[in-house]
Parts: sequence; structure tokens; C-alpha cells
Amino acid sequence: MAALMARASCAWRPSLLVAQTWEVDARRWVRALRRSPVRVVLPFGQVLDRKPGPGKQPRGAALGANPQKQQKEQPVQERSHPKPITWEESGLHYDKAFPGDKRLSSVMTIVKSRPFREKKGKILLEGRRLIADALKAGAVPDTFFFSRLEYIKELPMDKLKGVNLIKVKFEDIKDWSDLVTPQGIIGIFTKPDHVKMTYPENQLHHTLPLLLICDNLRDPGNLGTILRSAAAAGCSKVLLTKGCVDAWEPKVLRAGMGAHFQVPIINNLEWKAVRSHLPDDTRVFVADNCGHYVQAQMSDKASDHSWLCDKRFLKFHKYEEDLETGGKTEWLPSPDVQSYEQDWTDTPAAVVVGGETHGVSVESLELAESTGGKRLLIPVVPGVDSLNSAMAASILLFEGKRQLRVKEEHLRRGRSY
Repeated sequence: MAALMARASCAWRPSLLVAQTWEVDARRWVRALRRSPVRVVLPFGQVLDRKPGPGKQPRGAALGANPQKQQKEQPVQERSHPKPITWEESGLHYDKAFPGDKRLSSVMTIVKSRPFREKKGKILLEGRRLIADALKAGAVPDTFFFSRLEYIKELPMDKLKGVNLIKVKFEDIKDWSDLVTPQGIIGIFTKPDHVKMTYPENQLHHTLPLLLICDNLRDPGNLGTILRSAAAAGCSKVLLTKGCVDAWEPKVLRAGMGAHFQVPIINNLEWKAVRSHLPDDTRVFVADNCGHYVQAQMSDKASDHSWLCDKRFLKFHKYEEDLETGGKTEWLPSPDVQSYEQDWTDTPAAVVVGGETHGVSVESLELAESTGGKRLLIPVVPGVDSLNSAMAASILLFEGKRQLRVKEEHLRRGRSY
């Protein structure tokens, strides 16, 4: 009987220990529940204050904290920065191109042909930087082809609503890309309208009363470089006459390095319409880098300088035959010639730059003569045929900028006295 009692007591000992342990834990839990936090910080910077329990004081008060200091620190804690919209929160979706998908090839065929571009009103932008500049300027995107989702996530999400997003293989983009190292993203945009574009405020702040007219520019690299120089110099507008390469050709866009979205560009203009795009009192100046003229002007046969320079202007034109056969040239407009270093920015000025092969047209000389403009001479070393068109445009544009800056400094000094 004693043995049975001993076994029973041993059997009940664990249960007693468990009960005692449970009571201890329960007391700990109750003690923990009685504690009330002073302040709870919720997401997005919201602060929730809880009143202390009866007979309790806030921890700051117990430590002798200054209440005014707490009020000053509270607004700092309430400041919150809006979280950027993530891909998941934006609600954007993309399609994945499967083998045999011809959407990329069909679109690329259109945007790489000038007649199709003009008919459909679409342009091609390749690269994240160029696409980001276009979106910032307000260009309307239509379709994006990309090889990695990260390339799309780098673009502003609010600009991608309603855009067709198609994920393709990098090899497919490489097949259609003109870059040596493709960046894995191609954007199809509606051809921008300079009236609806939003150009950078910094660019608008430094705009000068200086325009550029491109005449017979056929090389895409030269035109892109010229547009880049025009944006850097602060031109207010760039006009392209018929006969120039398309300003929205992919090669021109790459050479422009984003200049298309920094300065207004008006493409494919007739000469009759050029005057309507010029501000009032604008004088038109024609770039004349004919080094032969300098030699003729400084020689004893200065009377022959007109024939020398006129023949250069008419090179590769139908009028060259008249000159060779001794035809009369009284009809030829002959604006005066001056050095590019002399002042020519008293009024709003427009500079005409022609192509290296075809030169400037007779219409540009007529416009210069009718507006009181002149030929701006860039002297070169004898024996050198001419300067590069992009180089000549850069020299004249930045010389015009220098003259305008000098006048502004003189005007500022005059006001200070």
C-alpha cells in the first residue's frame, strides 16, 4: 500500500510543476499586458499616442523631460516622404513575345523608312537616356520593346500608362539595332510637335534671339551635331528646309544626344514658309567659309571677288552651266560680305548653314538680301576648300552668343552707373 502511495505521489509531481510553471508564465503575461507603450509609430509617419494607465506617468515625464522639446521634435517625426510607385502598385502589364511574333519587325520596318515615318507619324528612339529625355519633354510614347524588366522600371511610371509594353529577346533587339552595343530597349513615339513640347526650364532661361536655318544638309551625323551645338548655344529655334535629311532619322537622333527635346525643330519647310517662322526684324546671315574670297579681296584684283565667291555658291546647281558658258549673272542676289567677328547681332539674327556637297541655295541668298543680312565670312588657310558644316555652324552660333553676352554686360554696367 505504501508503495502504491509513493508511485501516485511521483505521478502527480510533474503535473504540479506544470501548474506552477503555468501560473508563473500567466503572471508574466498579465504583467506584460498591463504595460502600455507611450507612443506607437504607424506606417507613413503617423503617430498614435496612448494614454498611460491610472496612476502612471509618461516615461518622459518620469525622467524629467522637457514637454516643449517634445513638441518641437514631434513635427520632425510626422514628416513623411511619398513612396515611389513600384511596378506592382502601378498596375502596369506587359506582353511577352513568343517565337514567330512579328510586332517588332513590322514596327521597325515603318520607323526606319522616311516615307513611312511621315505617313504614320512615328519615330524610333533607342536607349534609356534618349527615351527618358523624350518622356520628360512630353513626347507621347506608343510602344516599348525591352529585353529586361529593369529597363522599364527605370522610367517614370506615370508616363507609361496606356503604352504597349512588349518583352522580347535581346537577340531580336540586336538584330534591328543600329548601335554597336544595344541597350536593350527601343521606344516608338508619336512624332513630336514643337508647339506641344515642354522644353527644360533651364534651356528656356538661356534662350537667345538667335535662329539656325539648315539648307541642303544631307549627312545625318552633321545634322545631329549641328542640332546639339544649337541647343548648347541657346538657339530659340532650328528650321530645316526641304532637301535636308530628316531630323527624326535614327542616326540624327543618336548624333543629337537629346538636342531634339531641348530646342524647337521645324522640319521639311519650303523657303516661302521660312519667313513666317522668323520673328519680326530678323536679319538672315549666310555662312560663307569660302577662303578664296579673302585672297581675292586682299589682292589687286578685288573686282573679281564677286565672281569667285558666286561660283562657289552656285556649285552643283543648274546655274553652274550658265557661268561656264559666259552667261549673265545680274539676276544673282549678292548680299554684302563681312567677317564673322564683326557685330551682326544688333537685331534678332538667323544663320543659314549649307551642306558641304550642295552648298547653300539661291533662295537663302535672296532671303538674306531682302532682310538686310550679309554673308558671314569664316577665313581659312589658302588651299583649304571649306570647313565642315557642323564646325562652321558651331563657330557662328557661339560667336553670336559671345556678342550678345558682351552687349548684355555693357547694358548691365550702364544701369549700375
